Amino acid sequence: QVQLIESGGGLVQAGGSLRLSCAASGRTFESWTMGWFRQAPGKEREFVAAATWAEGNTYYAGAVKGRFTISRDNAKNTVDLQMNSLKAEDTAVYYCNAHPAGLGYEYDVWGQGTQVTVSS
Repeated sequence: QVQLIESGGGLVQAGGSLRLSCAASGRTFESWTMGWFRQAPGKEREFVAAATWAEGNTYYAGAVKGRFTISRDNAKNTVDLQMNSLKAEDTAVYYCNAHPAGLGYEYDVWGQGTQVTVSS
């Protein structure tokens, strides 16, 4: 069974930092893109960051570029999100995502989510 387990969420003051971790299990994730999405109350889920398997390319949403860093350890099947200079608007449930290359989004795997709350 494929699983993504997130950890590292919590409460932090504006300007602070948090590091989220996602551990993937149940299969190898070669050629899968892994990343993070978030969903704030009353809003739709949105893309945050992603990292490809082979090239190690990284992608970021404009709102987090320069503040967040995604890193991936293919040997350990983990993907982390370092979040610095946090703002109140970063408050959301953060979800780990794994997307298989070449397949539709219906094949995506999602974690259960971890709450990040930034107090202003």
